[in-house]
Amino acid sequence: MYQLVAVMHTFSFLLFVNKHQKKNLKKGASLNNGKLKCPPYQMTMSFSPHRPNFPGCNSIQEQRDCWERKCSRVAKELVQTEQHYCQQLELVTTIFVEILKAKGTLKEEIREGIFSSIQSILSMNQSLLVHLQNGYIGKGLEQFCSHLHHYNTYVDNIYNANKVLGIQLKKNKAFRRFKKLQEARPQFHNQKLEDLLQLPVQRINQYKHFLQDLAANTSPDNPEFEQFSRAVAAMCDVSQRIHDNAQRHENQLQLCRVQKLLKGRKTRVLAPGRWFIREGWLKIVPPKGSEAKPKMFFLFSDLLLQAKSCSPLSLSNGEKFVGQRAYPLQDAAVEKVFGHTRGHGGLLSLTFPKVKILLMSSNHDDLNEWYQCLSSAIRKLQSKQPVVPQRDELCHRSLHSALDHTNPVRKTNMTSIEPSKYPQKPVAELCLQLPQEDKAVW
Repeated sequence: MYQLVAVMHTFSFLLFVNKHQKKNLKKGASLNNGKLKCPPYQMTMSFSPHRPNFPGCNSIQEQRDCWERKCSRVAKELVQTEQHYCQQLELVTTIFVEILKAKGTLKEEIREGIFSSIQSILSMNQSLLVHLQNGYIGKGLEQFCSHLHHYNTYVDNIYNANKVLGIQLKKNKAFRRFKKLQEARPQFHNQKLEDLLQLPVQRINQYKHFLQDLAANTSPDNPEFEQFSRAVAAMCDVSQRIHDNAQRHENQLQLCRVQKLLKGRKTRVLAPGRWFIREGWLKIVPPKGSEAKPKMFFLFSDLLLQAKSCSPLSLSNGEKFVGQRAYPLQDAAVEKVFGHTRGHGGLLSLTFPKVKILLMSSNHDDLNEWYQCLSSAIRKLQSKQPVVPQRDELCHRSLHSALDHTNPVRKTNMTSIEPSKYPQKPVAELCLQLPQEDKAVW
């Protein structure tokens, strides 16, 4: 019955179109002196009971089929990689954690300091794998994300774990021998324990990409779409946590490096809430007409440290600096000074409550970077926003080239400054402890 009605409607429509087409042809013939032109299209009558196949009519269905195929591929890859990941976690817990616990080679607090919550992670991932293998991807991910606090605990401890592991390898001969024997097992394929401890951290980023692909190739009408979307958000939070921890750890390494460059104990740069931004050589323009002298400057989130190199005659201090002045940035102002360097480099004017200094560089690009970093740090410090340097690459030149005053371009730079959720201490608590005779005038 349905096919007969469809044929009748199609036949009526084609008769109507054919009638109007003949009228248009007659009208066109009269307008063109009786010469008929070919019609722009031809209509053919068909009594086929099937739906006409007009161009583009299947594009939506084809797109949905494409999404389903890609989603299936992603799900298959997720299951395969999850199987391998669980196998590796099981090897770590069995061959390292449980045997160490049974032998008593390490104290409990030391063992937990190295392996943290890896056993809880194994348990939750084994449960996830069962759901994935049974095809309940959305349900499995939803249950998995409700236990992500185990991953948070692990990623927060990873840098401490590496530190504790390094200490035990130096001090504990029995553990050092045990680690070497276990790593030689064929199941580990020459992987070190240090590499195996990074597996949960690396897996989080893999999860994020898998879930983003699943959500992007799932129809919003699908019941699993909301589950995928929530899982993506939860995984992105953990991924951001990993990024923030890495950033804080790298900043701590930079502060320690600068501290080692400074001679003596009175110049302290290690302080809670302080962020390293950049360093480099700049010349201080004296108020009188004497020659400008190069100084090493270290820029932090709350202050600018001026230092001079130690005497090259001293072999022990030949690669170190002496802190001279600390300029807090809380009430500072910076501006460019034009027209005084004849187009070579430039000048920066830094104004503090009781002193004003002029800094000069013969490198125009380097001076612009200093200006941008100083301006951003001062602005965010004065607006009471935490100053956290974000950087993609640390350009760190060797110290030997840095001590060459003929080419004073040594710099370590964090390219931009953005706020972070980590609070910053007041400036008064972060001021450097400099020798009395070398303090700034205020």
